[in-house]
Amino acid sequence: MQKRPFLALALAGALLLGCNPTYNWRDYSSPEAPFRVMFPAKPSTHTRSVNLDGMRVEMTMTAAEVEGVTFAVGTGMAPDTARAQAAVAAMKTAMVRNIGATVQREDARAASGSGEEARTSIDIEALGNAHGQPTRLRGHFEARGKRFYQVIVLGREKADGAEQADQFISSFKLL
Repeated sequence: MQKRPFLALALAGALLLGCNPTYNWRDYSSPEAPFRVMFPAKPSTHTRSVNLDGMRVEMTMTAAEVEGVTFAVGTGMAPDTARAQAAVAAMKTAMVRNIGATVQREDARAASGSGEEARTSIDIEALGNAHGQPTRLRGHFEARGKRFYQVIVLGREKADGAEQADQFISSFKLL
């Protein structure tokens, strides 16, 4: 009789362990830049100096990986709005070049204005090859004022990953 409660408890514990979702979505607000996004796992943050088409900037990258797919938001600050807008194209070009990709879809938008009203964005989907594997890049690159953002999903080309990529990119909001 004593074995049944223990067996039932062990079985319940095993079932709970099996319920751990692959995508564990969580809201993230950046302490460095005014944005929010939903990550599919606990993200980590790193800052490093990068060269964006001749402009050296400190870029902070916050990223999480699930099943070989990276979900990331990078952000940096340019000296002026014109350079922030130029950084959008430079980030897109660098990401596409890094995986030897061909852009399948691109949508660019710009809103003229000065200061914080100046906006530029590019949305892309590209197919390439990273580490000998077919790789899909989905990205949203945006500049608002002097700050620029890179929101990407990069990883193995998977038919079932489109929904998660859409959820991540569409959850990105500037505050």
